[in-house]
Amino acid sequence: MKRMIGKFITVEGIEGVGKTTNLNFIRDYLLSEGKEVVVTREPGGTLLGENIRELLLGHKHDGMADDTELLMMFSARAEHLDKVIKPNIQAGRWVLCDRFTDATYAYQGGGRGIDLERIAQLEQWVQSDLRPDVTFLLDAPVELALDRAGKRSAPDRFEKEQHAFFERVRAVYHQLAKKQPQRYIVIDTSADLVTVQNNLLMRLKKYLKEDLKEDLSA
Repeated sequence: MKRMIGKFITVEGIEGVGKTTNLNFIRDYLLSEGKEVVVTREPGGTLLGENIRELLLGHKHDGMADDTELLMMFSARAEHLDKVIKPNIQAGRWVLCDRFTDATYAYQGGGRGIDLERIAQLEQWVQSDLRPDVTFLLDAPVELALDRAGKRSAPDRFEKEQHAFFERVRAVYHQLAKKQPQRYIVIDTSADLVTVQNNLLMRLKKYLKEDLKEDLSA
């Protein structure tokens, strides 16, 4: 009997696009379809990763060097892969992650201006060939997204960045989605929540149907 291997699903997007709400929607749908789901996040997901998250998002180290930020992201990711992501996928579970390496390309690459090739080298070193099976990019115009984000809580170290920073971040997300259409599913979250989640549900059903076909043909 073939051993079942789980899936790795990531949810990406800038602040204010509804990642938390829609990630929970994805989780609930997968559970309703009988999948065993592990929800996690980046940076974070492990005790060490959460400690690094506090350093990265808090204001204690405002002015952190861009390379320090990048390396801390991948340090947390290496621990996350070793302790959470890889073991659960191998055990047949579906890992649902709030951001992953695409966010590093977008934020540290697009936002901070770090050479994307340098990020790619770290990605290959830390992850080898592991990549998400599917990535949901939740997308909305920067002005709308930041307006939403500003109403929910005090801004963290990234959320305090200027409008132009998030335009660069969003632009890199769009570049990634264009280059990898087989992995990316782009969801426009500028509409009302019902419309957004109806679209999300349609795309989820399509993905699971295609995944089932692959399993049957394997």
